[in-house]
Amino acid sequence: MPAPTPACSPAPFTPPRGPGSAVRTLLSLAPGVLLTATLTACNLAPEPVAPPPRPAQPALEQSARTMIGSYRADRVSGDFAGYASLERFIGQMVARHGLDRAYLNGLFSEARRRQWTLDYLERGDREMKAGPAVGGWSRYREKFLDERRIGKGVAFARRYQGALQRAGREYGVEPAYILGILAVETNFGEVMGRDRVLDALTTLGFDYARRGAFFQAELEQFLLMARQERLDPARPRGSFAGAMGLGQFMPSSFRKWAVDFNGDGRRDLWHPEDAIGSVANYFARHGWQAGQPVVTPLSARTAVDLQAGLDTRYSLSTLRLAGLSPAAPCRCEGELRLLRLRHRDFDQYLIGHDNFYTITRYNQSTHYAMTVHELAATISRRL
Repeated sequence: MPAPTPACSPAPFTPPRGPGSAVRTLLSLAPGVLLTATLTACNLAPEPVAPPPRPAQPALEQSARTMIGSYRADRVSGDFAGYASLERFIGQMVARHGLDRAYLNGLFSEARRRQWTLDYLERGDREMKAGPAVGGWSRYREKFLDERRIGKGVAFARRYQGALQRAGREYGVEPAYILGILAVETNFGEVMGRDRVLDALTTLGFDYARRGAFFQAELEQFLLMARQERLDPARPRGSFAGAMGLGQFMPSSFRKWAVDFNGDGRRDLWHPEDAIGSVANYFARHGWQAGQPVVTPLSARTAVDLQAGLDTRYSLSTLRLAGLSPAAPCRCEGELRLLRLRHRDFDQYLIGHDNFYTITRYNQSTHYAMTVHELAATISRRL
């Protein structure tokens, strides 16, 4: 799944007024949307997002097996010299996929170890073990529900109205939620990451003990993606965890769900239209149900003694017995997920429906999915 991107710093501005009723109709949200407090949007047009440069194809040696780039070495040198695990990985890529060993030796000799990334993830692992803290949701929400991000969402929605409308039609995904993902992940292309994907995945694949196997698998997919898409694997840049483009797809997600939505013959997630179509396709393939609710707020009569989280399953009758009841009309048949959001002064409880769970297939976090949901609602209201 794609990895989260650090929030950008908000900047104050004077919000203009303008038309947008047609886009508002287009971006109508599913039932059950929890609307946020009124927020004002600007009409800032985002800077065009340039895809990573595609180098002119050099004359390839036959032994490179169609991979782009003049890399060749007898052995790996540089930051990853002597890594037995990398040597095994190279052997597997040769045996499984027919890649050339000398090419891979030369390519990984160019890879650079990112100690900052390892330190950052280690701190994050420690914080994760601590569990949700009082005020955790309030602090997380403030990073993303800011005027500048919402304003960029309004401008992006107007600029790419046609692509959003077509994505909604073809994939059955409300365009507002595509906007919510692009807002959280990269602020509509503003923060897509500066790390070379090769460096990020090699560092995490061979020096991050907790999830090394996952990142080695992503590195395998990245090399296959580069071969398939005719890219020099040392050139694409993305997040510190190897996620790419406006929607921050990991390489395995790219290969499975990225689409050429603008019809230019390339799957280019650095292009807004391809990113729109690819996010819509991802949601559709992970079970999004058009017109169905995402969350339903609950009112609590007493202190709640039920475990909350994405993996919980309760019937509505069980929730009622625990003092929780829907605060709005609810399609609440079957097993329900109980969500808890920790504000500074109180805990908020909600039912997370199947569409909420679909959002978490992008990033397995209640905070993440709820932020996407609230941004979708807020941007839609500003149009």
